[in-house]
Amino acid sequence: MQYNEEYFNSEDFRELLDSYEETVRLGEQPFMDDSDLVDIADYYNFIGAYDKAVEAIDYALSIYPHATLPNVFKAREALMQNDFEKAQQYADTIESREDPDFHYLVAEIMVAEGRIEEADRYLRDYAMTVTADEYQDFIKDCANLYIDYGINDKAYEWMMRSKDDDSTDFKELMARTLFGLGKYKDSERIFNELIDRNPFSTSYWNALASAQLMNEDYSNAITSSEYAIAIDPNDPEGVASKANGLFRMGNYEDALEYFRRLEKLVPEDNFVLLHQGVCLVNLGRQEEAVEPLERALEQTLSNDSDDIDFLPQLYQELAFCYSHLKQPSKALEMLDMTESLPCDHVDMLVIRGHIQLEHDMIMEAEQSFKKALQLSNNAPSVLLRIIVSLYDNRYVTACYEMFKKFYRAVNEFDPTFNKGYAYLALCCYDLGKMDEFQLYLRKAVENNPQETRLVLGCLFPQDMEVEGYCEYMKEKLNN
Repeated sequence: MQYNEEYFNSEDFRELLDSYEETVRLGEQPFMDDSDLVDIADYYNFIGAYDKAVEAIDYALSIYPHATLPNVFKAREALMQNDFEKAQQYADTIESREDPDFHYLVAEIMVAEGRIEEADRYLRDYAMTVTADEYQDFIKDCANLYIDYGINDKAYEWMMRSKDDDSTDFKELMARTLFGLGKYKDSERIFNELIDRNPFSTSYWNALASAQLMNEDYSNAITSSEYAIAIDPNDPEGVASKANGLFRMGNYEDALEYFRRLEKLVPEDNFVLLHQGVCLVNLGRQEEAVEPLERALEQTLSNDSDDIDFLPQLYQELAFCYSHLKQPSKALEMLDMTESLPCDHVDMLVIRGHIQLEHDMIMEAEQSFKKALQLSNNAPSVLLRIIVSLYDNRYVTACYEMFKKFYRAVNEFDPTFNKGYAYLALCCYDLGKMDEFQLYLRKAVENNPQETRLVLGCLFPQDMEVEGYCEYMKEKLNN
């Protein structure tokens, strides 16, 4: 659902909203058009006041039971609950079958039910009846429908039917569509154009930050989020973007501060607690990390919500914490809880083996690693993680020998495999094999700069670009 933030900030809407709220406060019934009441409901949805939105719509239906927009609102509410029959009942209640919003709703019900091509045919047929002066708006409404359901290729098809539309809402739709298609640079370019038109829009700054985060341009994402925060210090999306940008750059101390600030704005969001815990784990403060992680686990298990999707990660992080706190039984118990969950069970076996190895449970670790390799058909990525686990547990010589065998085998079957060279370079560094260290450092920089910064960044100045690592280290060793 695309909300008209500019209209919500306009003087006309503020007067409408003030009149409605004052009438409700006095216990009277406001007399307004159904479209005005729907605008008020949309505004309440926009700010997260869902109960007030429903109240406004229910009142609209009590006055205008067959009006289009209130019934569309209720139908979409039913679609969010996957109640297609109820949504159809609201559609059938609409009196004006010539209203474009009625036709969009019919198509939306088809899309929600998974009948994508049928919906597209319906809209193309309806397009034949749309007048020339309404055609551009029709295209945008169709594209917006598909964007709401994440069907970005269809949205793009409809957008491409437009001719010379330089309007702000068209540009915004195109930017969102390109973002959904994974074309983050193109999306970023258009959001910058929109910001030139409206530099005080938090939604544009946040959208720009999201595109930059997805493009791994973390520094600029943080800058964009700071503009959103400057406009509205209590904007959760802006604070979240900055927290995520700092987190991705490995600045866990500052990220933790912003995730804690975000918790005050969205106290029911367990995602925020999870990331507080992960920040503390990365800072080596596992004992502190247990509290937010356990709180997130308790809230997730007590709430029937989508948060259950990241239960495996919660159990995993708690397992690492308990392992660090010398409680291996409790750590392995956390991993046991993931066995019935939809997650990467091979990944969990590698973690299990890592924790067992950490506590000198050699035979058990070997069994866990073997099982992980069997289930993954000896996938190189899984074997790489097992070798890295050996390094993390200070079996450096064994890790070095396995790496050499690993790359001889992998390069024969998949010359494009580009992971792990940074870890092999680190092994060579620890073992004093400096010639090999420089060789694999160069391979790491050329093949996987992001992994190189993550694994070897501690050996270099913090603000140095990865491309400068080889020359810097060459000079350092020569001196």
